[in-house]
Amino acid sequence: MAVKSKIALFPGSFDPFTKGHEDVVRRGLIIFDEIIVAIGNNSSKQRYFDLPNIKSKIEILFQDEPKVKVAIFEGLTSTFAKQKQANFLLRGLRNTTDFEYENTISQVNKEINPDLETIFLITSPHLAFISSSIVRDLHKHGGTISTYLPYKI
Repeated sequence: MAVKSKIALFPGSFDPFTKGHEDVVRRGLIIFDEIIVAIGNNSSKQRYFDLPNIKSKIEILFQDEPKVKVAIFEGLTSTFAKQKQANFLLRGLRNTTDFEYENTISQVNKEINPDLETIFLITSPHLAFISSSIVRDLHKHGGTISTYLPYKI
């Protein structure tokens, strides 16, 4: 009997993809056979950073890691996971507020797709304060964001 590959979907808006996100992916590589960084595109929301550009930056960041793929999707995460034959969702947690939010979402995803398990990784302490919304706010107001991103904007 063949062993099923452990494919994880790491979903998010990644507006932008931060060093915290990179940390979760790199640490997830020791657990999973493949990680798909799945950039959600919500057509009813306005992105701050250009979606194709962010996708390209993530692909370049992981160009030497064949276990990492990058995809853009619309719709339900659990449905996209099924399409990609991912049996895990990978999520990073910075704090208890993240846990409360992610726990509820994981329960709904499990209801929609019973074969989907959510795996939480606690963010590395030195990166726990970084959030995409803070990075966007800094950028909007002329602040330096390069220390929070694993690539150049």
